[in-house]
Amino acid sequence: MVEMSGKDLVKTIKELRNALGLTQEQFAAKVGVTFSTVNRWESGKSKPSPLAMRQIEELMARTKGRE
Repeated sequence: MVEMSGKDLVKTIKELRNALGLTQEQFAAKVGVTFSTVNRWESGKSKPSPLAMRQIEELMARTKGRE
């Protein structure tokens, strides 16, 4: 699992969601969390759990494969 600082993580999650063209609600569904959880991640109020982080990393890997 990739370790990131809080600001880097917020930026990474927002950039990934935007690259996928998803709303926070749609991104939440893909990762298996609620909209409010994604909203807290993007505002820096909380960080993804290890399980959610794995899901995010899988989405990142798939996105890089499309470039």
